[in-house]
Amino acid sequence: MEFYKYQATGNDFIMVDDRLNAFPETDAAYVAGLCHRRFGIGADGLILLREAPGVDFEMVYFNADGHPGSMCGNGGRCAAAFARFLGMVGDQCRFLASDGLHEAVFTASGVSLKMGDVAQVRMKPQYTFMDTGSPHHVQWVEDLDHLDVFREGKRLRYSLYGQAGSNINFVTQGAGGGFRVRTYERGVEDETYSCGTGVTAAVLAMHAGGRLQQMASRVETLGGELQVAFQPGENGGYTDIWLTGPATQVFKGECP
Repeated sequence: MEFYKYQATGNDFIMVDDRLNAFPETDAAYVAGLCHRRFGIGADGLILLREAPGVDFEMVYFNADGHPGSMCGNGGRCAAAFARFLGMVGDQCRFLASDGLHEAVFTASGVSLKMGDVAQVRMKPQYTFMDTGSPHHVQWVEDLDHLDVFREGKRLRYSLYGQAGSNINFVTQGAGGGFRVRTYERGVEDETYSCGTGVTAAVLAMHAGGRLQQMASRVETLGGELQVAFQPGENGGYTDIWLTGPATQVFKGECP
């Protein structure tokens, strides 16, 4: 099997051109083995590109644990870049993901991905919760550098959200009016270098909570910088949400 490795601000993915529908997608152990960083290729997730009617392609996403995942923002940007590399699309594209239709545009900054609308933002005293294609808990912290993201993220992921879980994002002020975000991702069950849907949720939570006045913000992750732009929607929701940042091919290879 030929595969490609892509990364988007350190969030890395195994990419497979599966337009012939030959990949054994029901074999969770096989997918998890490919994603294992010691015994496999190593990645935060695996993405299949498939043909679908009415769009340029379909993105099928698996978490590192081998099971189908919900929407992945950085993965969606990598999928668009991979489709362009394969000659499937030009300077823009439309594709299906687990949460529906998405658009992507290639810019000087990388890939801009239009995220799904957010219908509801739940404001709690200590955190904010919303679904940006994946469920996200967003919590403000003062000392992000010394926070044990793995331990605290895992605790919140299970204690508040049960086995189904939620991604857990910790946010603090960044340079130049932007923000810094660190994320514990369910399915990976660890902190990742970046999470696109998490960064999106963090920016929207900062706006909903009054810490952000503009309709756009830069976000610093462990793996690099992303930008999020949006418009307020009805009933406290958000629409016209765009996630922008780099998406880079790292290498290609073959595996059994």
